[in-house]
Amino acid sequence: MSIRALSPELAEKAMNELNEDPKRTPSDIQHIKEWLSKQPHLRARTDDQWLLQFLRGCKFSLERTKEKIDLYYSMRTLIPEFFSLRPTDQIFKDIIGLGSFVILPKSKAFDGTRVTIVRPGSYDANKYNIIEILAVSTLLEKISLAEDDEAVINGRRTILDLKGVTMGHFTQMTPVTMKKMVVIGQDAAPFRFKGAHYINLPGGFDVIFNAMRSLLNEKNKNRLIIHNENYEEMYKYIPKDVLPAEYGGTAGTISDITGYWMKKVEEYSSWLEEDTKYGTDESKRPGKPNSAADMFGVDGSFRKLDFD
Repeated sequence: MSIRALSPELAEKAMNELNEDPKRTPSDIQHIKEWLSKQPHLRARTDDQWLLQFLRGCKFSLERTKEKIDLYYSMRTLIPEFFSLRPTDQIFKDIIGLGSFVILPKSKAFDGTRVTIVRPGSYDANKYNIIEILAVSTLLEKISLAEDDEAVINGRRTILDLKGVTMGHFTQMTPVTMKKMVVIGQDAAPFRFKGAHYINLPGGFDVIFNAMRSLLNEKNKNRLIIHNENYEEMYKYIPKDVLPAEYGGTAGTISDITGYWMKKVEEYSSWLEEDTKYGTDESKRPGKPNSAADMFGVDGSFRKLDFD
C-alpha cells in the first residue's frame, strides 16, 4: 500500500483521536474502493493515501467517509465556480501573489494544528471577486490534503484578518456564497476545524459574522474567537514562531510564503490537471440528483450594512 509512514507521536494521536488502526486500515481502504466502484455517478480518486485522509477526517466511520467523499466531489459539479481556476491562469498567479489566502507551511500552533491566514482586504474588490479567491483556496487545499498528514490529523486554524475590507468586499459575501463556503469547509473537506480567529474588525462585521455563525454546527460555533487588535490574546492560540512578520511572528514574510506556494503549485501542476477530471454526473446518481438550488437556495445580498 502506498501510504506514508507517520511519526510515532502523530500515529499515536491518530489512534487516540481518530480511531486509526494500522492493522485495519488496508481493509477500510479496500471497502471504500469497492463502494466507489459501484457508484455510477462518482468519479473519484482511489489512491490509498487520498482515501486514508477521508477516513481520518471521519474518524474511520465507513458510512460517514462515503458521505463525505460523495459530497466533496458533488461540490465540483454543483459549484464549479469554486473550482474554475487553473495554476496557469494569470488571475490565479495574481491572487496567490497578493497573499489573500495563505496556508502557513510546515508550521504548528500549540496544539499541532496547521494555520491559514485569510486577508480579503489585500485584494481590490473592484478587480477581483471572493469567488476567485475561494477558487485559489480550494486548489491550495487540494495540495494540502494530498501531502500534509499533520494538517488532517491535527486539524486547522484560520486567522481572518479583515484589515482594509471595504463595502465592496462585504457585498460579495452573499448568503448563498457563505453557505457554499460552509458546506465545502465544514461538511465536504476532511480537515478538522479547530478554530477561527478574527482580527482587525471593520464596522458592519457583526452582520456577516452572525450570518456565517448561523450556518455552522454547534461545535464549530463555539470555535469562533474575536481578538480584533489584541494580538497578544491570539498568540495564546497561535504562537509567534509560526506566524509571518506582518503579524509579529518570526516565520518569514507573507511574500516568502506566497513564493513557497507558487513553487509548490508548479510541482503539482500535472497532478492538479489530472484532478480536474473528478466529480459527479448527477444524471447518473441513484435516486434524486443533487442540485445547487436545493442545497444552497437562491442568492440574495446584505444591502443594509452599518459600515464605516
